[in-house]
Amino acid sequence: MAETPLLFWTLFLAGLLGGLPEARGQQILNLLVGRLFVHSLEPAAFLGVEDHAGPVPHEPMTFHPHLLDHPDLPQWLRYTQRTPHQSGFLYGSPTQTDRGRLVIEVTAYNRRSFETARQRLVLDIGDPTGPRLPLEAEFLLCSHDVEEALAPPTTRRFLEALQGLWAPGDLQLLNVTSALDRGGRVPLPIEGRKEGVYIKVGSASPFSDCLKEARTPSNLQRCQQGQQPVLSCYDSFGPQFRIDWCNISLVDKSVLPPPTAGPTWGDGILEQDPHFNPPTEAPSRSFLAEALLTLLLPLLLALLLTLLLAYIMCCRREGVIKRDLATSDIQMVHHSSILGNTEELRQMAASRVVPRPLSTLPMFNVRTGERMPPMYDGARVPLIQAQH
Repeated sequence: MAETPLLFWTLFLAGLLGGLPEARGQQILNLLVGRLFVHSLEPAAFLGVEDHAGPVPHEPMTFHPHLLDHPDLPQWLRYTQRTPHQSGFLYGSPTQTDRGRLVIEVTAYNRRSFETARQRLVLDIGDPTGPRLPLEAEFLLCSHDVEEALAPPTTRRFLEALQGLWAPGDLQLLNVTSALDRGGRVPLPIEGRKEGVYIKVGSASPFSDCLKEARTPSNLQRCQQGQQPVLSCYDSFGPQFRIDWCNISLVDKSVLPPPTAGPTWGDGILEQDPHFNPPTEAPSRSFLAEALLTLLLPLLLALLLTLLLAYIMCCRREGVIKRDLATSDIQMVHHSSILGNTEELRQMAASRVVPRPLSTLPMFNVRTGERMPPMYDGARVPLIQAQH
């Protein structure tokens, strides 16, 4: 009998562990600081059919990525998925403080069969290699959502279109951010309305004249008035990309800002000021009167209140007693008068003579002719019963 609880808990733990989702292995990904990282979460990787031939079953799945042993993702990493029938994306740009190794655990939920599966992503974040990219340009792409902009074909076409606006050189994506994360509003459910995406691109080549024209004072003034800037490269991105030219930012990190002047240490002696004339010495002053007023005045008031209360409690008791005695005498007189009046009424009711009412006469039975006396003679009963 002692082995029964042990067997029960063993089976319970075995069933509990068996019901947990099993991990589909782990994947190691290499990241660079300051470069865009995009990882697509495909249902096939969690269904276990990515190595099999034939079509992949179409299952609606949602994903929940989080840092291992933590409920949320790192601050630089974001996750998005439009619908359960589309792929999910992990994207972001790590910073210098994020270097090292991170483990991201992704849990997939099958919305049709309610099955779950897990996968771990090991992110190795290192320093970038190659030339620095001190020149950065950020564009607001109004014709795409963030999921569409993260797709590799879209980013490749965008960089190809940007090559015509920039001096020849290596262009690299630095970051992609949804306009909703920058305070943008959710668009109306109208066909063709997109939420917008901010795309940051870096290069070692100088900016082109067209990009510099977008930040001229005249074009900035036109943007403040709600007008489009005048540029010579409107058609460079073609009809597939719609750029908001009033929301372009150009940053040149190759030019170091001038160092700020540090504080100048002096000798610690203030300069002579003719308007500052402090007193040389403070006059002597006695605080005896203030101290006595502060202490004696409350004590005097407390003493007066105590004497007044003692007089009310001890010296005014005689008047209260006399008033109580007078009140009790009045009540006794009132009670005696009530008793006398009641006795007088009883005597008057006992001595009256009145004819007997019809209800006290003998009753006559019409059918038998019998007369029956009443139960009692009500005429002789006094109206007020004597109470003894």
